[in-house]
Amino acid sequence: MKFNIKIVYGLLLALAFMSCSSSDDDNKTPESPYTQYGAPFEKMPKKEDAIIYQVNIRAFSQAGTLKAVQDRLTQIQELGANVIYLMPIYPVGKERASGELGSPYAVKDYKAVNPDFGTLQDLQTLVEEAHKKNMAVILDWVANHTAWDNAWITQHKNWYQQDANGNIIIPPGTNYNDVAQLNFNNTEMKDAMIDAMSYWVYNANIDGFRCDYADFVPNNFWADAITKLRKIKKNQNILMLAEGSKYNHFASGFDYTFGFNFFYTLEQLFKNNKPATTLQDSNATEYANNYNPENRVVRYTSNHDVNLSEGTPLELFGGKKGSIATFVVATYLKSVPMIYNGQEIGYAQRLNYFSRTPIDWSTADNEMLAEYKKIIAFRNTSNAIKKGTFTGYSSDAVSAFTMVNDTEKVFVLSNLTNSAVKHLIPNTLKGNWKDAFTGAAVTVGSDITLQPYQYIVLKN
Repeated sequence: MKFNIKIVYGLLLALAFMSCSSSDDDNKTPESPYTQYGAPFEKMPKKEDAIIYQVNIRAFSQAGTLKAVQDRLTQIQELGANVIYLMPIYPVGKERASGELGSPYAVKDYKAVNPDFGTLQDLQTLVEEAHKKNMAVILDWVANHTAWDNAWITQHKNWYQQDANGNIIIPPGTNYNDVAQLNFNNTEMKDAMIDAMSYWVYNANIDGFRCDYADFVPNNFWADAITKLRKIKKNQNILMLAEGSKYNHFASGFDYTFGFNFFYTLEQLFKNNKPATTLQDSNATEYANNYNPENRVVRYTSNHDVNLSEGTPLELFGGKKGSIATFVVATYLKSVPMIYNGQEIGYAQRLNYFSRTPIDWSTADNEMLAEYKKIIAFRNTSNAIKKGTFTGYSSDAVSAFTMVNDTEKVFVLSNLTNSAVKHLIPNTLKGNWKDAFTGAAVTVGSDITLQPYQYIVLKN
């Protein structure tokens, strides 16, 4: 074969020029076809510092859009939250849909924004503006199942679990008739799922995921997915929350599990007059197998599921004062706290996430909002609350505990009953303290009387 030396020389020059030129390809990893959108988030919260704020986009505003979420970023920031968790942003399936608008957890397209909510550009802008306010944005991810009109159904039937007759099934053991169960024995499906998750990290610069129904997705999938996702941002952390309670989620790379047991135990205190000591038992249960002291369970007094099916914090936890006393415990007792939009203003209506039930922010209870801000603000300054060791001193009526880290000690007492109670103080906790919120000196003797639903937070 003969070569034209001028052509060869020209090709070599062209190749040299291409290798020296900057292009979008410079931002791509070898494994991904995507280019990284946006700048690195320099103020990404550490996992122990997270205050998670859950946004139900359909309910968050009259408009029900991503732009309307952006418009209230200042209020979320002023609350003290630093992680915004968006419920599913994807187009919703219409086939076999549940409720008026269909469940946001019936995903029709993993790589698109629900047009009711806006556009990819709207999401990009929301993330950029949140980052400017030092807040991360994480997306809800539904790995276990898809909508029945997801294109995967017709294009890749073998990506789904099927019965003996070859019919795709709903998630086993559920009545989730609006969704189809994926097959995690299929490697192509798992690769496509991780590709779709990666799509949002690249194309919207999001900071992690809250993973729906995580206990029912194999841990080896999560381990593979999280390993690959963490490589994308290289020197920047991402936050991964498992909506699940299995302890091996931490081994798979998750930062947090979900405090199902703790919430249920809180409910039992108010429904069935269970003693406050059961919260210590629940804490021991949720941390029983979590050997890494950095592990934390996300705890809450409301979320989209319990708000709709069981009630608002006002309904469940003794009204305004009781719900705040309960929030203190959920926020300070060895947890990462999560707030559901509206609870901070004492919003009394349940939010049906299958339809449009916009929050009326003009009804805000500003006194309650101030309490939430105060409780969150102290957590944001306290390494003992964020990273400390828990010791329980509870009674039937009072959730009492210390959180201790290095030189800081915090003593929390919260009366979870509607009666005044006297709480006995162990000798090791008697003495001089400061009010954690005001700095005023407090001398603790052999007992403390707490009024109905009163809480006291002391620091050394």
